[in-house]
Amino acid sequence: MKLFKGVKIAFPLICLLFISFCNAFAQTQDQEAPDVYEQAEQEADRLQRILDLEDWQVFYVDSTLKHDLPAMMGEYDRLRENKVSNTSLYQIIQDKWMERIDLSYRKIFNDEQWQTYLKSGALRQQKAREKRKAKAEGK
Repeated sequence: MKLFKGVKIAFPLICLLFISFCNAFAQTQDQEAPDVYEQAEQEADRLQRILDLEDWQVFYVDSTLKHDLPAMMGEYDRLRENKVSNTSLYQIIQDKWMERIDLSYRKIFNDEQWQTYLKSGALRQQKAREKRKAKAEGK
């Protein structure tokens, strides 16, 4: 039961961080906030440090993020342009793209790196996505 309470607390924090990531992307180029491509590079560098990735792996992680993150933001923008206020639609888009990123990572990382990646918080996020998906399918 304590684990469930921890997830209840951690998930909103993760969502808050993700929303701040989205807000940073929405800011104009002339402000000092890094754009989505810079954020992709920073995430690739972070993963290189914690997973001890080889150069070719960093290249593929960076390429994956530089494709998938702008695509996800594009979907967000289309929802915003259509004045969609249903937050669950934004969550569905995020879940879809995060799942795609994880599938790409699984192909790039070796087994040891994948396990380390999962332990770094990705497993919790995957379980939360699966739970939301099961809940949506149950309705």
